[in-house]
Amino acid sequence: MTETQPRPLPAAGREGKEAALVQAMFDAVAPRYDLANAALSLGQDAHWRRVTAQAARPDGASVLDVASGPGNVATELLARGADHVTALDLSHAMVAEGASRGRPRIAWVNGDAQRLPFADASFDAVTISFGLRNVADPEAALREFARVTRPGGRLVVCEFADPLHAGFRAVYRRYLVGLLPQVARVVSSSPTAYRYLADSILAWPDRRTVATWIAGAGYGEVLVKDLAGGIVAVHRGFRLDV
Repeated sequence: MTETQPRPLPAAGREGKEAALVQAMFDAVAPRYDLANAALSLGQDAHWRRVTAQAARPDGASVLDVASGPGNVATELLARGADHVTALDLSHAMVAEGASRGRPRIAWVNGDAQRLPFADASFDAVTISFGLRNVADPEAALREFARVTRPGGRLVVCEFADPLHAGFRAVYRRYLVGLLPQVARVVSSSPTAYRYLADSILAWPDRRTVATWIAGAGYGEVLVKDLAGGIVAVHRGFRLDV
């Protein structure tokens, strides 16, 4: 399936990123989202999501998974013992796709990460996988995550990052700019969205900045685990008592 007309894309950085464009972009990629992610990550995306779920320590917990897409992390959370998962996504199509898969103990919600429709201290853990980068104000979203996390609860943020070693970093950036859009033309239902993917990864701040945002939102003991040579960084923190 290919696009007959290019869709407008969100801004890659924070300035001028419109929620409506982000929503439309993910609505467009939903039909072949899993296939595209597996192909473009060389099959590593499943491992990254498993690490995210494990870091949340979900056994017996009520977990909010933000930017849940069709629910791959939500499913991993349940597999690791979560009592219940609320899967929230800005994209109507992603929510519909996830709900159609008939997974028990997942509640599907269409909503905005910056304005969560939940009461204070509602969840034992909050996760977001490859979604914070797509929010217009990620610091506002992190404050919302902290608001709905119970004291002592966990936050896990899995996001793309710059590789740690200079040589690999150069190769990776060439892949993002050159090869990734070419592969997306074959495997994605919306190839232009993957131009945004590459640009938004390059515009995303470094690990230290993200950790500072998390701490500033109200989480302590913030740690980061790098995966795949630093292509992905998994941040974890614990909600401070308020």
